[in-house]
Order: sequence, then C-alpha cells, then structure tokens
Amino acid sequence: MAHVYIDSKKYDLNPSYNLLQACLSIGLNIPYFCWHPLLGSIGVCRQCAVTQHDNTPNDQGRLIMACMTPVIENSIISINNSESREFRKNIIELLLTNHPHDCPVCEEGGHCHLQDMTVMTQHNIRKYNFKKRTHYNQYLGNFIKHDMNRCIGCYRCVRYYQDYADGTDFGVYGANNNIYFGRIEDGALENEHSGNLIEICPTGVFTDKTHSKKYNRKWDMQYGPSICHNCSIGCNISIGERYGEVRRIENRYHEEINHYLICDLGRFGYSHTNFQNRPKNPIYTVNKEKITLNFDQSISMVIKFFQRFKRIIGVGSIRSSIENNFSLLELVGKDYFSNGMTHQEQLCIDLIIDILCNGTIHIPSLKEIENYDVVLILGEDITQTSPRIALAVRQSMKKKARDLSDSYNIPQWNTSSIVNIADNIKNSLYITHTHETKLDDCATWCYFASIDDQIQLASAIAHEIDNSLPKSLNLKCTLQKKAILIAKELINAKKVLIISGSHSLSTSIIKASFNIARAIKKKKMNDVGISLLTPASNSLGVKILGGMSIECALKKFHDNEIDAIIFMEYDLYRYVSEEDCNKLFQNKDRFITIDHQYTKTYQNSKLSLSSTNFVESSGTIVNFEGRAQHFFQVYDPLFYYPNSCIIDSWKWLHIINSKVKNIKKSWVTLDDVIKSYSFKYSFFKYIQQNSLHSSFRIHGQKIARSPNRYSGRTSLRSHISIHEPCQPKDINTIFSFSMEGSHQPHHLMSHIPFVWFPGWNSPQALNKFQKEVGKSLISGISGVHVFKDTTKKISSYFKLIIEPYLKQKEWYIIPYYHLFGNEEMTQYSSIIRKNIISLYALISISDALTLGLNKNSIIEFYCLNKKYCLKVKLSKYLKRKQIGLPIGRKNFPISMIGQKIQYLREFIQ
Repeated sequence: MAHVYIDSKKYDLNPSYNLLQACLSIGLNIPYFCWHPLLGSIGVCRQCAVTQHDNTPNDQGRLIMACMTPVIENSIISINNSESREFRKNIIELLLTNHPHDCPVCEEGGHCHLQDMTVMTQHNIRKYNFKKRTHYNQYLGNFIKHDMNRCIGCYRCVRYYQDYADGTDFGVYGANNNIYFGRIEDGALENEHSGNLIEICPTGVFTDKTHSKKYNRKWDMQYGPSICHNCSIGCNISIGERYGEVRRIENRYHEEINHYLICDLGRFGYSHTNFQNRPKNPIYTVNKEKITLNFDQSISMVIKFFQRFKRIIGVGSIRSSIENNFSLLELVGKDYFSNGMTHQEQLCIDLIIDILCNGTIHIPSLKEIENYDVVLILGEDITQTSPRIALAVRQSMKKKARDLSDSYNIPQWNTSSIVNIADNIKNSLYITHTHETKLDDCATWCYFASIDDQIQLASAIAHEIDNSLPKSLNLKCTLQKKAILIAKELINAKKVLIISGSHSLSTSIIKASFNIARAIKKKKMNDVGISLLTPASNSLGVKILGGMSIECALKKFHDNEIDAIIFMEYDLYRYVSEEDCNKLFQNKDRFITIDHQYTKTYQNSKLSLSSTNFVESSGTIVNFEGRAQHFFQVYDPLFYYPNSCIIDSWKWLHIINSKVKNIKKSWVTLDDVIKSYSFKYSFFKYIQQNSLHSSFRIHGQKIARSPNRYSGRTSLRSHISIHEPCQPKDINTIFSFSMEGSHQPHHLMSHIPFVWFPGWNSPQALNKFQKEVGKSLISGISGVHVFKDTTKKISSYFKLIIEPYLKQKEWYIIPYYHLFGNEEMTQYSSIIRKNIISLYALISISDALTLGLNKNSIIEFYCLNKKYCLKVKLSKYLKRKQIGLPIGRKNFPISMIGQKIQYLREFIQ
C-alpha cells in the first residue's frame, strides 16, 4: 500500500489503481464521467480534477486528472480546495452547454450519473444563453432509445461497444463540437450485449425503450434481487416492478459471474412475466369448455384425481427451481419422478455432473475465463447459447495485450495504450463447430465439420498431448498437422481453457473435451480449466434430484405401468413430436399441469393450475459451474389481483401432498423446503448453511425492496379500493414489500435489490457497496458451489469409440441456435418475438447446387410424421448432408436432433 496525504489526512491506497479509483475505494467522492471500472481511463472529460502539491498542502500546487494519475508514495493531494472545486464546477458547466437540460422529461431522471455529478460539483445556474447544437436521433432497434442531444462526449459508449464488446456497427463520428456517437445509418444494434449501453452511459443518451412504454422513475419501483433464467450462466439481475408489472431489468453486480454486464436477452426478455399474458386461475375443461376454479375447488379436483389414479408420474422442469422440483418428487415418490429431460440430454448432464464432482479439473467462474491464454471451444456456439461467456472469451483474447503492458509498466487502468497493443497482439482461440459462429472473427483457427469429425480432431489433439490415448483414424494430413500445432500450444500455454457442452446432445464431445483437459493436467502442472454448458438455468440442480427421462415416463404411460401424469412447469411439445403429444392428450382426464404460461401442455390438460413465475416467487437454481444461487420474489401478484389464484408450484404440490396423504403440512416457508432437501441430498447441504434465514434482520429491520423516496403507494390499488391495505408480508425471505427497512451497504447483505446511496442515485452508486471499486461486494460473493466436496476422482480417461469417416447418405438434423427465439420462456415475450429471426433451414452451398437451390428457395421434408416447408439459408462451411434446424423453437422439438431425413426436395408453390 502507498501512503498518500489527501486534504491533510493520511490514507493507505492501492498502488495499482489510479488516484480516482483509489479515492473512491476509500469513500472519498470525486466527480467523474469518462472513467469506468470496466473500461479504465482515457482522461477525456476532465471532470475528476484534483490538486497535487509538491511539498505541503499550502503550496499552490497544480491541477491533475485523478483518473490519469498513478498512486504515488507520499504524494500530497487536495480534493476539496477551492481551485479544484471551481475547476470541476466550470468543467461540468462547459459539458452542459449543449445539453437540453430536460431532466423533468428525460427517462434517466433520478437514475442519472450526470445529475449526481452536477449536484456534487454544486453547479446550479445555467449561463449559456445561445442557440444549442442539436443532433438527429437514430433508430437503434426495439430495445434502445437514442437521444444524442444529451451527450457530454465521455466516449464510454464507443469504448465499451467497440473496444470491449468488439461490436462493429457503432462508432464515433465528427469532431470538436459536432461529435456524434451512433451508427452509419439507422438500424438495430447487432451486438448481443448492446443493452449495456443504457447503464454504461452516464447520461440519458441511451435509455431502455421497453421501459419507455410504461415509464416511471427509479424511486417508484419495487425491486427484487434475482437470477436470469434464460441460460445456464446464472447472471445476477435486479428486477424493477410497478403496478404488478415488470418495468425494467438491470445488471446486479456479481464479481465472479456477470460483473457489470448482462446480455440483451436477460435485460429485455421479460414481458412474458407480466400478469396480462399468463394464467391467473385454475382451469378445468369440460367438453371443450374452460371452467374457472377457485383454490378450494381446484384442490378438490386434484384429490379426486389422486383417488381415481393411483400410479402417477410427476414430470419436473429444468427451467424451474430446486424447491418446486423437490416438492413434486415428494408428492409422487422418487420412483415416479421424471426430470423432464430427453434420454440423450440426461446422459449429457449426468456426464457433466460426474466431471464437475470428480474430474479434478478446475471449473472457472465467468470472470476467471477472462484470464486464460488459450481457449479451445468444441461443438458449442456460445454467442447464441451462453452470450455472457462469449463476451468473457473475447476479453481473454486481449489478455496477451494486458500482460505485455505489464512488462512495459503500463498500468491496467491506462486502457488507451492497451487497446492499441491489442489491435495486433491477441491470445489464441480455436473453435470447432458444425457451421459459422459470431465468435469466428476473433478466432485463430476454426474447424467446421460434423460432430463425429469434431470428435476425431479432438481425439487427435488429446493423443498428441498424451500418446496413451487412442489415435484418430483416417484423419487428413492437414488436420493431423493442425492437431499437432494446437496440442503444442495447449501444452506450452500458462492457462488453458476447454469449453464444450450439451447443446449438440453428444456425450462423446464432452468426453473428448475432458480427455484433452486431463491430458494437459497430467502432462504438466499448469492451469487448465473446463467449462461445460447446459441447456437450461437449472439443468444441474434438477438432475441432482434424479428421476427418469421423459421417454421413459411416456413409455410407462403407454405400457399402462402408470395411470396419469402431472406436468410441473413443463411443456411436452418442446421435447416430443407434435403427433405423439396430440395422441397422448386425446384422453385429457389423465393429465394435470401446473404452469405460469399458456403452453400447449397447459391448454391440453384436463386440470390446469396457475403458478407463479420466477419474478413472483423465490427459489434456488444451479448454474453451469455448479453454483447454487437464490432468486427472490419481486412482488406479490395477489396484492394487485386478489381475485386470482396464483400460487408457488411448491406450495400447490405440498398442499396436495398433505391432503392426499392426510398428513400435517410441514412446509410453511421456503426455508422449510430448503432444510428438507438439504437434509436428503448431500450436494445441497451447503445451500442451507450459506443462505440467510428469513428471520434475518439488520438493526431489527428487513431489507427494503423499494427506495426511501418510493411514492404513490396509496394509488397502487386505487382501481380496486381507495383504502390502502396492509403491505404483503414476505415470510419466505429477508426482504420487505416496502420502502421501510434497511437499504444501506452491509457486510451480510449480498443480495442487493437496488443500488442507492446519498448523493449517488445512478448505477454508479455500486461503488459504495464494494470493498474496492470494481472488486468484490462488502458482503462478499453470493452463491455456493454444490460440488465442492468430492469423495472420489476420475483417475482415467473416458473411453471413446472413434469411428472412421463414413460418407453420409441420408440427411442428418443438427441444431442451430439464435439468442432470440430458442429459449423456451422468452418465446412468449412480445418484445423478443419482434426480434426473432424468421425460420429457415441451414444447408451447405454444395448441397444447394446439387438440388438446384438458391438463396430464395423453399425446401420441404418430413420428420417425426410432420411436414416442414422452410426457406433455405446457405452456409459455405456446413458439411454435406447436414440440415440445421432451429431446435427449441415452436414445432421444432428437441427430439429432432440427430433424426435422419431420407427425402428432401425443393418445394414448388
């Protein structure tokens, strides 16, 4: 630590920081704009000026920019002297000369860093009386609203979009007073993380267009700390609600996962959670007529169902919490529980759990991924399935430039120098996939082939690292040379990361990935990590509970080994062919569905119970690295809609269990459920040990879900009654449905609903919740690794049967994924549907030439007894006789993966 004198007081500062970050980390306030903990310093806004003295604080000193000044031992700094304060005040007045001063109508108002800094510098009188410069505002898509007139020229947006996220369709144009940040022409931003511009920008230039439709100020919302359910990464998010509707989702800081950024699907894909779009009451179908039931009637119907059918299978859901799935398991029994996965998907997840639990290979967090030297991705299009990991991989490519800057004694915060180095020096990234990916632009080499051929190459790489592994057969000479080159680079690198997963439903490629990682670890004791991606937010958590596959469950039903099925937050049509589903539901009497969306399964069941979604409930999910994380209820739907019957799935199932088995209810709160499954499953024991009990208080108070300026509470239910009712009581969590309660930083409060601190209303208030700016929270890292105790280790490699290359005679279905449209729940989102790419079939150019097709052609084929007619999209890298289909989209069930098509032709209209 370096000793620095600031305003006549001695402080110990971190010498690796610049002066601005060091001062903010010890609680001193210095206004700033262009600096950001993620983006570093460029010294363009001149707002963080302080005075540096040579000998004593009484010297006249000189003005310096804190963000561009290193922490120097025994330096003497003045922040609050009159010269520094006056300079900062004049600078912000200069920056605001062309600003419209439209705070009352600006959507950033009350959430604006520019407002905070203006108040901090005590600038309050506008002297500029001339005509202001105005700009044309661009259309940037359905997500982001652009108002260039509010820009103060901090360059944060372009530094994030181009230098950090590697976006190419957004830049800076013009010069001097006509500087412009935007696109060359109107159009939707193409980067998967463009929504972060809303939080990166310190003013109202970029605002949330989805929030604009029903706008309210920050202090008029109720918040809940939650976890994104749209993929397996488990990014932390903060959800804001008003009048029973989600109004905005923002990033919630987690040092080891999403840090300051989330993807666009996680930020904007929420409209399906709103009340108007989902089931509100239980429904009973009689002769195609839908009859609405109340709670007592629905329970009575369920009891009759269990009296009529004795052997009942419960189908759980990998998109639902551990608590909900465990409650279903307790109702039907372990032998009658299905986790809802297909057989092949289940094999992949079993293998991943085995590796996570026993593999001896380090499983890096998302933040750790940014620090690897060489990355090998096998069979995964991570930009579309796990975009936040793709962004982390892009940062790992720039690590070589950061390391080189260290050798030249360039501090990490001096990003302009590092960016210049990174243009020509990058780490190595190798990708194998069936077709093109958006990560190819920063890859050292890409190999496009079938999954079997990718396994051949991966096995060849593993053999070159460890000759005891079997050699690949019939590998081309050029590929053999490439395998040797990659193997050498993997061995010589300091830190190596292997990324694979289950999206191709191939256990062999997962095994090949592990074999490479283990061979590296065996060869030398350098750092090697492996990341294995799963298809849903809680795939690992549900699979730990056990259960049969969906094919096994349906077979038991068809063979009359069981009488009926309960589907819990599960849509059978996503997994099984439409024809099989329709046949199954011909006798609706045998099915009950509990869900929060109008899925086909929900609509085709005799009795359908309405459950809460993840916004309206609390629970636990396990992400791709095995980290169990809690998400918390944002609001109580019954407060706004008292005539509805929306209940947590675990409560429905536990009440049914107690009624059917005539036992006393033992679960009153969520803590009771966590305690129960933690006792029965050793993997989950740490969840209970590391979670705060609902009785936790700070100075006798719960944690407030709303800011202390929360207004209009009496009007929230004015359409129901003019009398203000008592706020709902949350017995399940540590939070209150109110502005009453604690909302200040606390060492035990790792789940932060919203960030606010006196004088800091914008997201930059996060500085006050961190031990050091840009580092861990005061409360530390939330979540717990469920696989941290291992009793055995995988001592040998996985055996792989490496088939020789055979020419494919039949068409073979492979999946392709898009960020918008493949995830199940967000397909119900009206906002996301506007951004879903039209359906198409991906085929190779050589196949198109053989069939006489062009880019405007339509093909037809039959699969799983259903006819498909799709426009073609041509790939110059896809191998012959493969057809890529949008698996996961409606009418494209997961069971299509790997299916063979014998007859495919051009559709003639």
